[in-house]
Amino acid sequence: MNLKEIGEIRRRTRRDRSNMTALYGCYVNAQKQIISEFRQGIGTMPENEAEKYFALFKRTLSGGLGKNLIDITFRTSQVAGSPEHKLLMDLRATSLSDENLRLELYQKIIDSVSFDENYLILLGIDRYDVPFKSKDDSTQADASEEIYTYLQCAVCPVKLAKSNLCYDAENKAFHDGSNQYVACAPELGFLFPAFDSRATNIYGALFYTKSAKKIYENTIDALFRVEPPKPAAEQKTSFEALLTRTVGEDCSLEVVQTVHDQLCESIQLHKESKVADPLLVNKEQVKQALTASGVSEEKVAKFSVEYDEVFGNDALLHPKNIINDRRFEVKTPDVTITVKPECSDLIETRVIGGVKYILICADENVEVNGVNIHIKDSQ
Repeated sequence: MNLKEIGEIRRRTRRDRSNMTALYGCYVNAQKQIISEFRQGIGTMPENEAEKYFALFKRTLSGGLGKNLIDITFRTSQVAGSPEHKLLMDLRATSLSDENLRLELYQKIIDSVSFDENYLILLGIDRYDVPFKSKDDSTQADASEEIYTYLQCAVCPVKLAKSNLCYDAENKAFHDGSNQYVACAPELGFLFPAFDSRATNIYGALFYTKSAKKIYENTIDALFRVEPPKPAAEQKTSFEALLTRTVGEDCSLEVVQTVHDQLCESIQLHKESKVADPLLVNKEQVKQALTASGVSEEKVAKFSVEYDEVFGNDALLHPKNIINDRRFEVKTPDVTITVKPECSDLIETRVIGGVKYILICADENVEVNGVNIHIKDSQ
């Protein structure tokens, strides 16, 4: 799914726009025991309460692609008859009305996650009459050609809220309020099936994780039986280690600048093109940058082999997962220098009198602790 498609579904996640008729939930304690289950009709629910539920679902459609939102792709053999895919399809077909199917899904999640506190598993089914969209992006609601029926799931920690002083109108005074358990923002969730090219795609799902550092591999395996990608933060660390290890002594400031500049340029061009599909890069683009910066063929080949070992054969990566496109950073044990990516050429390395230096061009407007200073010309 791309950002436009995710945004289209996210905008529906409101009581006045959704066709969701009921919410199903399962309250679980830290010992993995189900405390209670519930079904609540949305039509009879107070408006402010319904909006709070929808806000939880909406959070599972937020964040960065490849970081918080992970595309899940089922193999053809799974769609043909695997138990994990059949469970999701049956839940969708029955609109979550089958208690045994719900319990099976709950148990898969319970067995695969661990929280220090109680948590809520929230489920809902929506039915979307997808309006026809013309070439100029205008929509015609009365010309729907697709009915997209999808399942949403949110797993939310439940925490004890701190008591506050609350106003007692009868006594005209403030008193200590009671402690309450509150459903917090989801830690993980998913949408099934995917909404690709504004149509139903039963070969895909969208998985959500609140933290880019934690991807809940066990839950992805339990629900979908697919190989999960590395978390975004781990991808960046792995990529940096891969460059360091394979390029070795040739890994100069200029090499890293070239790789960083080319990836930043790709990100900027993709942004300007306004293409909806997410930008992905492969190892060939990185190899070209390494070659352009003078890295030997032998070391470029070594990078190619180890790239496949680290990320998978010819894996595609989100460039924002492996570089920071908002800054360029040079760090020593005692000093950190940060500049805008487009200004990385202001930094260079040089050996003077046998001592290694990092030099920064400082022709004007130099401040130290907020004070403008002047650098005197050498005599």
